[in-house]
Amino acid sequence: MEEFFQLKKHNTTIKTEIVAGLTTFMTMAYVLAVEPSAIVGSSAVFTDCSGNEITRAAILVMCALVSGLVTIFMAMYANMPFALSTGMGSNFMLGALIQSGSISFGGAMTIIMISGLVFLVLTVFGLRDMIVRMIPKNIKVAISASIGFFIAYLGFKNTGIGSYNGGIGLGDFTDPTVLLAILGLIIISVLTAYHVRGAILIGIAVITILGIPFGVTTLPDHYLEVPNLADLSHVSFQFDLSAIFTSNALVLTFICFFGDFFSTLGTVLGVAGKAKMLDENGNLPNIQKPFLVDAIGTCVGACFGCTTITTFVESSSGVEAGGRTGLTALTTGIMFVLMIFAAPFFACIPYAATGPALIFVGFLMISGFSEIDFSDFTEAFGPFIMIVFSAFTASIASGIGAGIIAHVVIKVCTGHAKEVHPGLYILCIPMLLYFIYN
Repeated sequence: MEEFFQLKKHNTTIKTEIVAGLTTFMTMAYVLAVEPSAIVGSSAVFTDCSGNEITRAAILVMCALVSGLVTIFMAMYANMPFALSTGMGSNFMLGALIQSGSISFGGAMTIIMISGLVFLVLTVFGLRDMIVRMIPKNIKVAISASIGFFIAYLGFKNTGIGSYNGGIGLGDFTDPTVLLAILGLIIISVLTAYHVRGAILIGIAVITILGIPFGVTTLPDHYLEVPNLADLSHVSFQFDLSAIFTSNALVLTFICFFGDFFSTLGTVLGVAGKAKMLDENGNLPNIQKPFLVDAIGTCVGACFGCTTITTFVESSSGVEAGGRTGLTALTTGIMFVLMIFAAPFFACIPYAATGPALIFVGFLMISGFSEIDFSDFTEAFGPFIMIVFSAFTASIASGIGAGIIAHVVIKVCTGHAKEVHPGLYILCIPMLLYFIYN
């Protein structure tokens, strides 16, 4: 294990990597509850417009299986502490269309597959890496801070500390979930102040247990469950090729691709920056490896009924717990695979336990904000736009897109057009289309 993952080279240990992997999993585990709800709603069984019956359990099992296998692939191939699962965004967009009858489940998976194949081609031919390298350093630095604000927002939203219905405000501070979430944040912060390893994981475990008497944590009737193979067949290899001939197919494919592209870009650079894996120019050596895993993951996910597979920002929680190698990702991947049989057990981990971890990691990642060069307004304006768009639109893809467009516009309008890489002008075209059609 030492030889394969090069633990000494990365100044880490087996114990640290495993704790980091468990921490990443615990902060990502919510996806196993969110993905089924996004695709089929609140019903146990949903029939799409083509007559295909899809169960919540089947979506959950496939999400766990694909997330686990692709994350293990990341561990063994790239040896990096990144975990992957179904990204938030395209799942809700396509899920709404599936539930409304605008597109079949098979049609949605076809859209995802095409998006993944485009992603794969760009990665294999090195075009995505070229796009990464033409982005200015200030913009790259801002990505980490943007992700910090974004995942802090997720923590506030999931726990109810913040209210986002009809405006931004405080949540209900008489709600036990909110109070436990605040307690969880305090526990994690105090343990970190005392340099306790695994502080985030300990905080999640303590709040999950404390949530039992408050009715926040609901213990399941049984803890193990064997997946129903018949149900799984209804979500596996369900492609509807007629979907690609519809009027909105191109737009849906573009949105899925664009969102995955920049979410992955932002997450990989942001998390790698926190792990001090970037070089002096803000680039990640061998960045094509996590890109390739991400692209393959999306294609594999489409085959097994999963929406776009992407690298998760929650990987940063494992990095903060000391994770530096693929052993962290391997641990996370194994936990996801185990959830195939322990789905009822997963259901007892409340948002009150995972939300504080996201808020705390958000605080830690905002530190990248201090590295932005504010001495030149034309260099600082783009990063500012990126951060506020990520925070107030709840979308990393929108934040990165807006930040780059703002950078180009301010450079051109102030007579510094030659300082902009030619590729950025081309890149702004699909970005503008994204904002128009999203």
